[in-house]
Amino acid sequence: MEALTVQPGVAGSVRLEHAPEPAKSGLLVDTLLVGVCGTDAEIVAGEYGTAPPGRERLILGHECVGRVVDAPKSRTLEPGDLVVPMVRRPDPVPCPSCAVGEWDMCQNGLFTEHGIKQADGFARGRFEIEEDRLVPVAATLGDLAVLVEPASVVAKAWEQIERIGARASWSPSRVLITGAGPVGLLAALLARQREYEVAVLDRVTTGPKPGLVSDLGAKYHVGPVEEAIASPDIVVECTGVGSLVFECIAVSGPNAVVCLTGISTGGRTLDIDAASVNRRMVLENDVVVGSVNANRRHYEAAVAALAEADPAWLGRLITRRVPVTHWAEAFGKQTEDVKVVLDFGRRDG
Repeated sequence: MEALTVQPGVAGSVRLEHAPEPAKSGLLVDTLLVGVCGTDAEIVAGEYGTAPPGRERLILGHECVGRVVDAPKSRTLEPGDLVVPMVRRPDPVPCPSCAVGEWDMCQNGLFTEHGIKQADGFARGRFEIEEDRLVPVAATLGDLAVLVEPASVVAKAWEQIERIGARASWSPSRVLITGAGPVGLLAALLARQREYEVAVLDRVTTGPKPGLVSDLGAKYHVGPVEEAIASPDIVVECTGVGSLVFECIAVSGPNAVVCLTGISTGGRTLDIDAASVNRRMVLENDVVVGSVNANRRHYEAAVAALAEADPAWLGRLITRRVPVTHWAEAFGKQTEDVKVVLDFGRRDG
């Protein structure tokens, strides 16, 4: 079978190569679609990623939807079922968080991640995996389930926001989302499902993003942060732009929760009035929280949220389906891209 592999730490080392078929001793899944995201681009650029122990190369791909081929010992899954594999695997110790199924909050860093850290990903024709690492998906969602993994990150962020908000009497109504990439748009979707007033901040003025936001019943904004929405109760920051993070803190309302999901690249310094930021956060009971990855609970919440969404709207998030044989095109960013996926069922352009 074919697999898309990379030598982590070496830019330009990606190649589509033959890989051995998985053993047929357990549950087998055929890969349908694999999403391409910023983390994949960083791994391809040699900036991130770790190969499995004893190996030089890593199979890419952590956003995946597949179809069960064989499930000889399963009590719940059958051949033909759609499934989404979870990315992170708990550490083998395990730490207190991993021991209770909250590997997204791993305390010792010994977790592994498919396609990212010490575990092969799903950008291959077929893979074998344990049943408890799969999340079933209704056939009605179809291959749009490739969006479940990024939606799980958003579902966790919303869970964190709501848990923090429960510290006091809190009735949020206004939400600011920064960034209209897949994570930002899915964050806006979940905000609108909660019936909040939503503004999405981004830089582009053309392409599908403004329409996607508008069709959610949200406001698309390209101007200054402070003009996007008045005193937001919730901010979900999806860009990782350092200066924007502090602007979000500055414009948030009293008792606000600012949730950071974007990861900054580093290498830049900012002049920050730290005393002013401290004063504002203390006097207004503001909270800034980081959120990354997801556990099974969040994957299941993501599946439920996508099932509730308009499938036509979800379909518009996937702006390019690239045959795996043309994989290089998937990493060449185009101006109107939202979500690009590798299609393992197509063999041509």
